[in-house]
Amino acid sequence: MSSVKNVINDSYKLMLLKDYLREAIKEAGFSEVDIQKTPTGTRVGLHVTRPGIVIGRKGSGIRDLTKVLETDFGLKNPQISVIEITKPELEPSVMCNRMSQHLARGTAFRRAVMWTMQTIMEAGAMGVQITTSGKLRGDRSSFEKHSKGVLPRAGHQATVIVSEDIVHVQTKMGLIGVRIRIARKERFIPEFELKAMKKEAKVKVEEVPQEIEIVEEAQIDPTKPRTESEVIELEEKLIETVETFEEVEEELK
Repeated sequence: MSSVKNVINDSYKLMLLKDYLREAIKEAGFSEVDIQKTPTGTRVGLHVTRPGIVIGRKGSGIRDLTKVLETDFGLKNPQISVIEITKPELEPSVMCNRMSQHLARGTAFRRAVMWTMQTIMEAGAMGVQITTSGKLRGDRSSFEKHSKGVLPRAGHQATVIVSEDIVHVQTKMGLIGVRIRIARKERFIPEFELKAMKKEAKVKVEEVPQEIEIVEEAQIDPTKPRTESEVIELEEKLIETVETFEEVEEELK
């Protein structure tokens, strides 16, 4: 029974830590946290879209975050590593946070759903499903489910290629819950594969030269948004151009 209590206690602390990081480093585009206990301490991996905001000037952000994790959450000697997310549009947690900010700013939920689905599919996702529930329009609670592309619902493929996240946002109408499920193409494992294709792949690998080209680092573009708030402000202007189902129905009448 004690082992069960320890598992429940650890899961509860992890949930509180995720809720704290979701607000504390929201501008950095927080996605998830990995915690591994070692003999010397605790390794904490933060997956974010903008590592520079978490690190801070001369590591000041890391030092402040380390103190909070050690004092408030009881992690022994936390060692924080920041991991950059290359494709934030394919991370359900990042897109949940962005969509929740749009809803909190007063954007119509259907327009926000259509824009989020379009952004995810243009990033190269195999499929996406967005479920919104709560006080969407009136006093009564309701829910709507929208999907696009191919999204496995059951089986081994669903557990491997589909990832999801849930977030709740307080609006003027009431509390709204958002659930986003994304299927990624690169995680898809084909059930059957022809042997001839394998031979061709081996030949291509052998023909690749061993020389390595040195590519210069790309310079930082000052025109690109630096924080999540700047991303939301730019997207608000583009969301207004997205057509909803209601507008399409009126045009067809």
